[in-house]
Amino acid sequence: MSNDNNSRCVNAIAPIRICDIGGWTDTWFAKNGAVLNFAVYPQVEVQVNSKKSCNNGSITINAENYGDKYVYKSVSSIPNNEVDYFKHPLIEAAIDAMNIASGPDTDYDISIYSSAPPGASTGTSAAVSVALIGALDKLTSNRMTAHEIAMKAHSIETDYLHLQCGVQDQLSSAYGGINFIEMRGFPNAVVSPVKIPEQMWLELQNRIAVLYVGTPHKSSEIHQMVIESLENNDKNRHDILDCLSQNARDAKTALLFGDLFKFANCININTELQKKLHPKLIGAGSEEIMRIASEYGALAAKVNGAGGDGGSVMLLFSGNRSHKRECLDELKSRGYMHMDTPFCKEGVRTWEGIGS
Repeated sequence: MSNDNNSRCVNAIAPIRICDIGGWTDTWFAKNGAVLNFAVYPQVEVQVNSKKSCNNGSITINAENYGDKYVYKSVSSIPNNEVDYFKHPLIEAAIDAMNIASGPDTDYDISIYSSAPPGASTGTSAAVSVALIGALDKLTSNRMTAHEIAMKAHSIETDYLHLQCGVQDQLSSAYGGINFIEMRGFPNAVVSPVKIPEQMWLELQNRIAVLYVGTPHKSSEIHQMVIESLENNDKNRHDILDCLSQNARDAKTALLFGDLFKFANCININTELQKKLHPKLIGAGSEEIMRIASEYGALAAKVNGAGGDGGSVMLLFSGNRSHKRECLDELKSRGYMHMDTPFCKEGVRTWEGIGS
């Protein structure tokens, strides 16, 4: 909403994701694949304030989670340039990609916040990009679809920052809800929202818990580790990628038919396939969480995202809510953090602020 001095305030929110069954098949080295995932809270929050400049224009970035507030000068709107970004490459590259230049007429103040723990392997970085692109698009043209925002967010990580990155995180954040994502020649993807019965939605919501292992991970480094093993032309590992894709399709079918136990089986199959893809994808902390959960009768467990030593684990419990609470109490006593991750039916949303 504009006012007399041409100032504007644009807001954006975008969810993170869990339960990425078929993960690793949404990558360039898999080329084709399928992923099923769930968008969840907490959402990433972005706010962009623009106003007429009194001092040659500037872009101020406020990365609230890191306590960093600084002025950034946009470097380039052209990908593949070797750019030495200053403090927060993901944020800075998104500003460059959206061609938000600090011209002499306008000041921009950009704030980014997430209550998700760092490196939880729940697609928070992708949600930051999606929310920031959504806000900047709203501020400038308001022409991008959810799918276009997701693809732009993915290009920031790959074309601007040269990181190893799949596309499922950006798509989940942009679309929201439960999605079945088919890769038809990376990075091209078709997204199909999975509508499940309300009873199934409530059962899953109340049976699922996410535990933060407590050690941030770097997904690009883990991707590189798997790529190196695949580049050795290990046919068995390429076959595993095919099995991961098929398992995502089976998980989608289980959800559509309301078969919770078949869905739990798909989660466990995914975990075993991930172990076979590379033994280091499931770290010691994740193994301990899974072992303890099993002792309390959990039906299924999987590492979220790329895996590795850190990140988080999603657990699917039986219908006994007391056993779930007892298990979570024990896991918390061992230093693991229970993340509050309600399902989120909406994807990226933007709106113009009203007043101050």
